[in-house]
Amino acid sequence: MSLHSMPNILFLMTDEHRFDVSGFSGNPIVRTPNLDRIAAEGIRFDNAYTPYPVCVPGRQCIMSGQYPIRFGFSGWNDLPPGHLTIPRHFSRHAYYTAACGKLHHQGIDQMQGWIHRIGYESRLKYDYIENRKPEYFDRYFRPNDEVKWSDRKEILRAGPGRSFQLKIDEYTVQGAENFIENYFLSPYYDREQGNHQPLMLKVSLVQPHYPYICDEDLFCYYLNRVEPFDDEPVFDHPFLSTRHVQVGEEVSKRDIRRATAAYYGMVESADRLFGRVLDALERAGENIDEWIVIYTSDHGEMLGQHGIWEKQKFFEASVRVPLLISSPSRWPGGKTVDRNVNLTDLFATLCEMAGITVPEGLDSRSLMPLIESEGAEASDWDHDVVSMFWGNLMIKRDDLKYQSYGSDKPEVLFDLGADPAESENLISRSCYSRQLEGFRAHARSLGFEIPDASLQESR
Repeated sequence: MSLHSMPNILFLMTDEHRFDVSGFSGNPIVRTPNLDRIAAEGIRFDNAYTPYPVCVPGRQCIMSGQYPIRFGFSGWNDLPPGHLTIPRHFSRHAYYTAACGKLHHQGIDQMQGWIHRIGYESRLKYDYIENRKPEYFDRYFRPNDEVKWSDRKEILRAGPGRSFQLKIDEYTVQGAENFIENYFLSPYYDREQGNHQPLMLKVSLVQPHYPYICDEDLFCYYLNRVEPFDDEPVFDHPFLSTRHVQVGEEVSKRDIRRATAAYYGMVESADRLFGRVLDALERAGENIDEWIVIYTSDHGEMLGQHGIWEKQKFFEASVRVPLLISSPSRWPGGKTVDRNVNLTDLFATLCEMAGITVPEGLDSRSLMPLIESEGAEASDWDHDVVSMFWGNLMIKRDDLKYQSYGSDKPEVLFDLGADPAESENLISRSCYSRQLEGFRAHARSLGFEIPDASLQESR
């Protein structure tokens, strides 16, 4: 690719968006016209997975193109200062990298390679304050100060209102609009600031992350249209059943409906805000068909499925995410890719699209063979995907999804082709023994412990 033809990139992102709450995924209730447009003009990846179903580590893995074991953490941690990220790599190749909104960086390297940061969210977690005096902090922080309240409380307070997330997202998008006008038009200096330098612009929203609150017009629209998960059995597993909310005892069916309606409203609210960004680019004279546009989310939302809310689990609702890539001037749109892919794959994909060398040491694989192949498939694609949460591991290959929870908890095996609701653990079925050994070998190669056979038999 010529140095003068490096494409502009628009990276749109939300927080906690279920893969199936969008018009392009076939949901008949939610209204997402702007995301639907991107899907219609681009490639939709129907089996995209987050490398970590929690905000901070999930985003660190996406930006680094690596699984968390590569940089030495398993929990809520930031990348080490100076770690190679997508924006750091692209800025070294003359991209102007600007990020608007939520990045969720908490460490001392707040920029993480971005040249320009815009928006409300930029916070140094007090753990990272250099030479901090713990005895002074102890008077202000108790052990559980940073532990959020229960999911039950989140459900009970769901409803209409002007949420703080919306205020943050409006701030973000206003900043993006201002940046776009100045970068491409710069009316006060009568010149095009970005005429010769390619741009990577990320617009990252907080919605539809809880609290489940949305504008009243949206809440009223969805309240009697949504179909809540209000009669869900809890899965029998020591981890997959934790933090469940009992309908009829802790919350009512009405409470569940209200929380679901608010979540749907937040999804539509995010879509409206993305529409403002697209409109701003067109007002600036940009042909969005010539851009590379990416949309995804850091993880999903259980939304009461299996009696669980939020994320953290390896159920599809939590670990599977929407992923769209569009550039109509480069390849035909309207294709759907069914192969398993991971959000860590975006690093290598963007490098190939921009004609930039892919760094060594990544877990990232370019998605271009899937984008460019006939039928949006590639016969030699390695379709194993991995996700991690603390010491827990998920590996998905084809329709089989394996989960390991250390040496003291039973493994789980789902066959999503036969059981899309993920209701039956097939770990003891002899007909899956060959595939199971392959999963276990992969898990061991990643440094994960596998429970012995007696534990499986006891289940």
